[in-house]
Amino acid sequence: MPRFSANLSMLFGEHEFLDRFDAAARAGFRGVEYLGPYDHPADEVATRLKRNGLTQVLFNIPSGDWAAGERGIAILPDRVEEFRAGVDKAIAYAKALGCDQVNCLAGIAPAGIAHEELEKAFVENLKYAAEKLAATGIRLLIEPINTRDIPGFFLTGVRQALDVIEKVGSPNLWLQYDIYHMQIMEGDLARTIEANLPRIAHIQLADNPGRHEPGTGEINYPFLYDFIDRLGYSGWIGAEYKPKDGTEAGLGWLRECASANAAA
Repeated sequence: MPRFSANLSMLFGEHEFLDRFDAAARAGFRGVEYLGPYDHPADEVATRLKRNGLTQVLFNIPSGDWAAGERGIAILPDRVEEFRAGVDKAIAYAKALGCDQVNCLAGIAPAGIAHEELEKAFVENLKYAAEKLAATGIRLLIEPINTRDIPGFFLTGVRQALDVIEKVGSPNLWLQYDIYHMQIMEGDLARTIEANLPRIAHIQLADNPGRHEPGTGEINYPFLYDFIDRLGYSGWIGAEYKPKDGTEAGLGWLRECASANAAA
């Protein structure tokens, strides 16, 4: 059965951020991820990880002003220096937290700038980040996101992401495959995961519609867990969903997976 990490930006929101590490461990998670740790000193976050025996699985390179609606700056030609400073900041935190991969959100395409110009900036920024991260043993990921939840997001599908990866030309650039986002944009989940498994470094989940926990929507997650296992995927699957009726109340899917794994 796959290893599941708790996305603390969405789960256990009834607790303060640092207390979510404790709650995740009590619930049975052994890994955590989130948008970013940057609002807290790295040593405080590292203490929570160590105290709970948790693995830091993933976080994002700084993505601009999140509260103002920004969802990444990697495509913006006028924000290159800010992006590069964010890469340095991500590396410092990743080292402190023992995290071996970070995700880069492309951003929302602004009006008035051609797609080609945005892609050029994206590719050049990724080349820079992939090289800097490789030197410290950290993988760089990019993630396609659906345009229903984030209208105007630049990177929206697996084929587009693979084209960008090819243009960057770095062995240190990988695909983050979010099942929820790609169910909305493309469907054909199992075949797509199988076809692109060599480039997938991380998987995330939520059910559709609603972006709630597995078992609340249309996606056949028991089938996907078994299928991903049979493919030999050895990475983590991040639980990045909005709990429908509270985090603890919605963790039946995790307990069922643990029971099935113990019985196997």
